[in-house]
Amino acid sequence: MIEEGGRKKEVLAYFGMVLNTSITGLSFIFMKVALKHTTPLDLLVHRFTAAMVVVVGLWAAGLIRLPRFDKARLKPLLLLALFYPVLFFTLQTFGMKFSTASEAGIIFAVTPILTLLSAMIFLKERTSWLQKLGILLSVGGVILIILKTNSHLGASDPRGVVLLLLSVLSVVTYYTVGKKAGQRFSALELTVLMTFLAFVTFNLWAAFVHYQTGTLNQFFVPLKQPGFLIPVLYLGILSSLLTSFLSNFALTAIPASKIAVFNNLSPIISVLGGIFILHETLYAYHIVGGLLVLTGVAATVLFKYRN
Repeated sequence: MIEEGGRKKEVLAYFGMVLNTSITGLSFIFMKVALKHTTPLDLLVHRFTAAMVVVVGLWAAGLIRLPRFDKARLKPLLLLALFYPVLFFTLQTFGMKFSTASEAGIIFAVTPILTLLSAMIFLKERTSWLQKLGILLSVGGVILIILKTNSHLGASDPRGVVLLLLSVLSVVTYYTVGKKAGQRFSALELTVLMTFLAFVTFNLWAAFVHYQTGTLNQFFVPLKQPGFLIPVLYLGILSSLLTSFLSNFALTAIPASKIAVFNNLSPIISVLGGIFILHETLYAYHIVGGLLVLTGVAATVLFKYRN
């Protein structure tokens, strides 16, 4: 029965990561739209304020119970939340200001490789050569799509590249540290603390910046824009709160190296979102790259059961 329960939890974790990846893939579109109306810092504030409002609303309605934290249990969670969501979303949002989605895809494609190496070194996770091949296929598919798209673009901004690379390192650290934390805390405990810490951090930061620049009256201006409210709700509720919960849940059920490979599905979702939402054209290299990504993800996940 225990083994059956563990397998069920593992399957749910994989489904959760597919949903997580789909939300993340579309979030790049909503992020680009939102940044037309506000600064990266204010976007971070509004998205995590929306996430925190939902947490409080669920608690007030009696749908969830807020966890209790003591000092001994709080320390490792604070360290984890520092890397994700605070550093990750900060570096990603500011990096996107200076980068294109193509450049971001190239950089984030290395996440599974770095996570695999980190998991092997620090978590002693074992992966077969077929699983390693699956990761390489997945990364190769993403790079094919991004390079073909990027060939039509100009030179990159070094600031964006550096910020996005640091963002990748932050999420890799989160996967590695979070694997151990996930064995001692529930997904709800991790998600609530992460959301609260990001909410407090970004609001205090933005309040200080606006006070220093005398622009406090401009803080709520973006919320009056019709094109801003929907993206910020998507980014706050789905792309911040729900994805954090799904990632934390997955960390309690499957290896960190396998969680990271799902990140390579995000650019595929972004392409599909661009086609159906922004009416972009689907090229042959999108199809070839997408098949490589899907094959890589399938190999990484399924060869465990074959072994």
